[in-house]
Amino acid sequence: MMWLKAFHLIFMVTWFAGLFYLPRLYVYHAMAEDDTGRERFKIMERKLYFGIMTPGMVLTFLFGFWMLYDYAWAVYASRGWLHAKFALLAGLVVYHLACGKWLLDFKHDRNRHSHLYYRWINEIPVLFLFVIVILATVKPF
Repeated sequence: MMWLKAFHLIFMVTWFAGLFYLPRLYVYHAMAEDDTGRERFKIMERKLYFGIMTPGMVLTFLFGFWMLYDYAWAVYASRGWLHAKFALLAGLVVYHLACGKWLLDFKHDRNRHSHLYYRWINEIPVLFLFVIVILATVKPF
């Protein structure tokens, strides 16, 4: 069980590292004024999204559901904090997919947002992380 939790946390950190960094790349990409810089950002964004973030998300869910299956579902199935965590995770997946949409917009040179937009967007995963960690550790309800 502890191995599953360790891997769940490792991949959660990996996923969140990408969720924190990709919108920051979008800030710099939106500010880039030369073709070389824009092409470099496209490569970095693609590798981060498909090479780190998405595998991190999939493995976070895999190990999380494996833990629930092996141990906790019978204990926590009726607990409100777990359902709240699932709802937040669904929102985080929507955010992840929105990052993928912005990736495609930048890839095809059709970004419509300023760097300020991405600076604000960059703060969203912080809020998710804060609440999800509190729910999972404190189990307040």
